[in-house]
Amino acid sequence: MELPLTTILALTGVAFAAGLIDAIAGGGGLLTVPALLTAGLPPHLVFGTNKGSAVFGSGAAFWRFLRAGLIDRSRARWLFPLGFLGSLGGAALLLLIDPKVLKPLVLVLLVGAGIVVAFVRPGDQTDRPPPARALLKASVIALCIGAYDGFFGPGTGTFLIIAFVALLHLTLQQASANAKVVNFASNLAAMLLFVFKGLVVWKVSVPMAVGQFVG
Repeated sequence: MELPLTTILALTGVAFAAGLIDAIAGGGGLLTVPALLTAGLPPHLVFGTNKGSAVFGSGAAFWRFLRAGLIDRSRARWLFPLGFLGSLGGAALLLLIDPKVLKPLVLVLLVGAGIVVAFVRPGDQTDRPPPARALLKASVIALCIGAYDGFFGPGTGTFLIIAFVALLHLTLQQASANAKVVNFASNLAAMLLFVFKGLVVWKVSVPMAVGQFVG
């Protein structure tokens, strides 16, 4: 699907703003998904194109945390594949939904995700001991929120941080590091499936990826 150059430039500007928001608090997808819908892309192309740009930003964030030594590699060995598998399942489910049903569903999910991102903030849990069955809880978080990311996406990073802090008693820094592992895995899985199905508009996705990275 071809879009005018002015529209692509406008979407790149939105992606820049989304990158700024992701760097501060998360939730950049709450801007990029509505913008792509407004540009006239069908819902499935919206999600494919959005993942095509998001995977670069989440991959860069994951690499920065990894190089800084902030990622628990033993936990990441579980989180990455489970986030990947969960996202594949969510993305596969998305592709089964009729676009006529998907568009109003997306609007409802955007409102719900926006409310959570705007009003729910995790508190630091530095003085609490690790919970029982921490690995099992981390695995469930990765699988379930990974599935959400594959199916929809906006707010995933925030949801992951909230879950890791509340259920695993991690510090905000630790929770953010774990979130980067799952978020990159889920973005990568969904992007690969959407590419296989021909649902990524690269002429839009690549400029948006640059915008998000700069933001």
